[in-house]
Amino acid sequence: MTQSVCTHQAPSSFKPNQIVTVTEVPFKDEQALAQAELYTHLETQAEAVAPPQDPLTSRDRRIIGEIIEVEPESVRTIWIEGGITVWVQFVEGGRLPFDRNWFATRVAEVKATLPETALERNERLSDELEKACTVFGLYHGEINWLSFSTKLYQDGRFVGNVWCNQEGWYARPRQYGLNRVAPSAEQVITSLGVRATVAA
Repeated sequence: MTQSVCTHQAPSSFKPNQIVTVTEVPFKDEQALAQAELYTHLETQAEAVAPPQDPLTSRDRRIIGEIIEVEPESVRTIWIEGGITVWVQFVEGGRLPFDRNWFATRVAEVKATLPETALERNERLSDELEKACTVFGLYHGEINWLSFSTKLYQDGRFVGNVWCNQEGWYARPRQYGLNRVAPSAEQVITSLGVRATVAA
């Protein structure tokens, strides 16, 4: 016959020979702590699965930082209140109000002079390529982010290589041959002889 002994260790808050009323029983505190820990765990799991969307891009933060002369990383978010005031909220707490018209003018000025980072350029080119691929019913392979180049496919068939640099979009139907040059992804894909898909 198997015997088992169940033992429980007294909590560290246990004091022998002390009178305790029912409302002071330590397990209630432990239960509340366990419940709070569970809720915290569930919240972190929910954030890990679906992190909150950040409405500001890194470029937005750079523009705002340039306007109000702060580090871009210190800007949490902005919003317009009453159609006349732009509020800038900071990561460390605190916020600053600005006149909407003044702020809009400054955004336009800074935006025109602020150079595009490599990441911003790649994001812009990737969006343009995705839209063009959708128009033509194409998909692309893995993008080489340094040269912004990739291979295009349609129905599993290789269509050509495309890439982009400061001068424009390039395409080549085979590994060797003449490059086709165009100012947009859509135009360079057209130069490969691909026709736009017809909506049914």
